[in-house]
Amino acid sequence: MISAAVTLLAVLLDQGLKEPRRWHPLVGFGRWAGWVEGRLYGASRLRGGLAVVLAVAPPALLLAGGVQLLGPYAWAGEALLLYLTLGAASLEQHAMAVRRALEQGDWVLAREQVGRIVSRDPSQLDAAGVSRAGVESVLENGNDAVFGALFWFFVAGAPGAVAFRLANTLDAMWGYKNERYLRFGWAAARLDDGLNWIPARLTALTYLLLGKSAAAWRCWRSQAPAWDSPNAGPVMAAGAGALGVRLGGPAVYHGHLEQRPLLGEGNEAGAADIGRAVTLVKRGVGLWLAVFLLLGWAHA
Repeated sequence: MISAAVTLLAVLLDQGLKEPRRWHPLVGFGRWAGWVEGRLYGASRLRGGLAVVLAVAPPALLLAGGVQLLGPYAWAGEALLLYLTLGAASLEQHAMAVRRALEQGDWVLAREQVGRIVSRDPSQLDAAGVSRAGVESVLENGNDAVFGALFWFFVAGAPGAVAFRLANTLDAMWGYKNERYLRFGWAAARLDDGLNWIPARLTALTYLLLGKSAAAWRCWRSQAPAWDSPNAGPVMAAGAGALGVRLGGPAVYHGHLEQRPLLGEGNEAGAADIGRAVTLVKRGVGLWLAVFLLLGWAHA
């Protein structure tokens, strides 16, 4: 029951306080990882593996030990750490900024706003492309910034949630299959894939249960295997099916056009679907909280 209560408190902190505007720990970790990369970078798998260990282990161990030192107040430290790993409120804030710009017909602002939450080049996107990118980002980050952290908190407490988000951050920095990171970033990508395998499928199941279930299952089963990421595929295919929209298709990443498979079914994604995706994630958080509370009550 204590873990369930801590989870509820962290979610309330995320909704009430939003993302810290200054001195966010994940931003600091990104700088630390950049420092590690500068010292260890080399076109070798060995250096990539060492970089991951040196980047993730010290912060995770430090935080794990720090929580235990709080003794009877460890629950407060865990709630704070879980709050800092959650990104539900931030995801909603950025996604709804994209939706508002689209609804106002400000295409320049819409591209600028969506460029803050996706890694693709937004400069040539039309309204449909911006909408599609916004929905995809909400669905995928629903796993990476929300449900994955909740899962690992349930499994291993706040240190587990922190380690998951640190691995996710490293994958976002080093996990590209380009000339620079193909060999150096392999360990970050594999670590993130491993930690995300179960949460991604639970996220896909969450979308299936709370949306158009039959369509979500069809898309998950038939379309996810074609996606290049073993975890993003189920999440985005099930999410697209649950919303009844079409996602995927060609996109430009780092100057290269990628021919991505189509996901989902139904109409082309529009501005309103960004809000529907946000609502799907928020309802999913409510479902997970209910499950945590029931499991805590049953255990007690």
